[in-house]
Amino acid sequence: MPAITLAKAAFERITADEDRLHAYAWLDFDTAIAEARRMDAKEINGPLSGHTVAIKDIFDTADMPTACGSPIYEGRQPNRDAAAVAAIRAAGGLVIGKAITTEFAHLTAGPTRNPHNVAHTPGGSSSGSAATVAAGGATLATGTQTAGSIIRPASFCGIVGYKPSLSTISRSGLTLFGETLDTIGGFGRTVSDAATFIGVMAGREDLTTPKANGAPRLAVLATPDVADAEEYALAELNRVAKRAASKGACVVDLSADAEWSALLEAQMTIMAWEGARSLAYERAMHGSLLSEPLRAYLDEGAAIKTEAYLTAASVRHKIGNRLCEAIGAFDAVLTLSAHGEAPRAETGTGNPQFNRVWTLLGGPAIHLPTATGPKGLPIGVQLVSAPNTDANLISAAKWLESAL
Repeated sequence: MPAITLAKAAFERITADEDRLHAYAWLDFDTAIAEARRMDAKEINGPLSGHTVAIKDIFDTADMPTACGSPIYEGRQPNRDAAAVAAIRAAGGLVIGKAITTEFAHLTAGPTRNPHNVAHTPGGSSSGSAATVAAGGATLATGTQTAGSIIRPASFCGIVGYKPSLSTISRSGLTLFGETLDTIGGFGRTVSDAATFIGVMAGREDLTTPKANGAPRLAVLATPDVADAEEYALAELNRVAKRAASKGACVVDLSADAEWSALLEAQMTIMAWEGARSLAYERAMHGSLLSEPLRAYLDEGAAIKTEAYLTAASVRHKIGNRLCEAIGAFDAVLTLSAHGEAPRAETGTGNPQFNRVWTLLGGPAIHLPTATGPKGLPIGVQLVSAPNTDANLISAAKWLESAL
C-alpha cells in the first residue's frame, strides 16, 4: 500500500476518535502527507513498511514539535529526529503524530482516556501511545518506562507492550527523567509486531527474527506484595500458568523473599533523586509552570541525600543481582502487570508497583493481554527475564500468545 494511502486512512481513524480519546499532542494532516510522499518518492521499504507510528511526545522530531507534556516547552521545534525516530523512518514506518505523555513522563495525568471506557485512564506515562494503538489509530507507538510506563498502559488498554533491556535502544534525542532507569520500548497489537518494532529501533536482527525455542521454562512469581492486587488479576495469572503447563511448558512456582521491599524502595529513591536532577533547570527557572504534584515530587527528590542514593544503587546491584541469578534459570517469569483493570481517570494513571523492580533490574518485560476483568476492561500478564535475554523472552512470549 502506498504510504500516502496509509496516511489518509490513518487520519480518518484518528480524527473519528480524537475528540473522545485525546490521544495526540500534535497532529497535522499536511505534515503526514508530506512525509508519506517523501517515502513513496524514495520507495522506502523495510520491516516497518505498512505501519503507522505514533511517537511519544518526549522524543525529538524534526518535523513536529516536542513539548514533553508541559507548557514550558509548548511549540518547541527540535532540529533533528531522536535516534529511535530516525530508525523508524529508515525502516519504512510512517510517523503519523505525537502521542500525549504525562508531564515529563511522570505521573501527572493528561487528557487521554481509555478507548475501552473513556471514564477510565489508559495508564501513564505513555498514555496517548497505548490509547491510539488500542483504538487502531496507529499500529505501533513508542513508549518509555522509568517505573511502569509501558507495561501498565499496555495492560489497561489491552495491547502488547514491550520494554526491552536497559540501553537496548539509543536514548539520543529523548528527554530523560531517570538517568539509569529510562528505557525506550513500544506498543503493538501482537508480540511479533512489538518485537520487530523494538528490533528496528535497536538495530537488532536477533529481536526482529528471534529463534523459536519451543515450549518455555516458566516461573510463576506472585510477589510479596501480591495482596495489593485484585483477586481476579491473581486468578488470571494462575489461569494463564495452568494453560501454559497444559500446552507443554515447564511451569514452577518461584518466591521472592523479604528483600523485595528493599528493591522497591531502591527504585523509588533512585527515580526521585535522578528526576530532580534531570529537571533541575525546569524546577529552578519555570517552577510555576510545573504541576503541583510534579513540583512537590522534585522538591522531595532534591532533598534526598547522596548517601541514600548510593545506598539504593548498592541495593540495586547486590540484591538485584541475586534476583537476576534466580530468574536466569528460566526463559521467562510470569507475573502481574498491574493491580487489575484500569482505574477511573480522576484517580490518576494507576500504581506502577508491579513494574518498579523489573525496571530497576534492567531486564526485558512484555505485557500480554489475556482477558477482561469484572468491568469489561482488559487485564493480562507480564513476562520478564534477566537483563540482555530479550530474544529468549520474545520467543517465550510468542509461544504463550499462541498457546492462549
